[in-house]
Amino acid sequence: MLILALDTSSPSGSLGFLRDDGVIAVVGTSSAEIYSSRVFRHLEFLLNDLSLRLQDFDLFAVAAGPGSFTGLRVGLAAVKGWAEVFGKPIAAVSALEAVAAQSRARAAKVISVMDARRKELYWGVYTRRESQDGAQIVLENHELVGTRDEFFRSLENEKSTEEITIATPDPDILGSAISELQSLDGRMRRISIERVSPILAPEIGRLGWLRAQRGDLADALTLDANYIRRSDAELHWKGSSGS
Repeated sequence: MLILALDTSSPSGSLGFLRDDGVIAVVGTSSAEIYSSRVFRHLEFLLNDLSLRLQDFDLFAVAAGPGSFTGLRVGLAAVKGWAEVFGKPIAAVSALEAVAAQSRARAAKVISVMDARRKELYWGVYTRRESQDGAQIVLENHELVGTRDEFFRSLENEKSTEEITIATPDPDILGSAISELQSLDGRMRRISIERVSPILAPEIGRLGWLRAQRGDLADALTLDANYIRRSDAELHWKGSSGS
């Protein structure tokens, strides 16, 4: 199965080609400019370099959120168009899941954390489970967005006695709060921080391939974004309506 994997959820976006779960090409750059403004240049380069055409791909895997509203809309619109034109399925993958799936720690629980801007964080709590396809990570509840204080309050409320790994592309967004928690509560010493790659396309492709094996796929009509929080337009509209 030939897979095109796309992540336009953040400035550190990326694009990758996979054959089943093996990466054959990937390109990504980190810039203040949103990745959605560069992705089509990267796509043209990879297609030409590998002598491929969009219609050659069997599956389009895409980061469906959370992340930049503009970036996600551009990425999802592109994938919807390709899927519709070429009659191919789509695998919608959470960017937070792609972060958590990179963890190589042995902890039974992985909390993935990403920068949500505006002094907020995105996070999701995942557990490792064994299946016929090997170890998989499963979201415990809902992915969340909030301030750093809200994140650490949720961390303090974790009742599990199992070891926890926090996986993040940018540990600096956590500040010194982990060490502060460790000094206040001895049980927090079971929490470790693991830096993972901000280039998510390879993991999005692998997770998309696993979804394809399970038949957990979407199409141009059913694909939707998971923004987690409302857009500025929605917030401003609510404020002006007085509700």
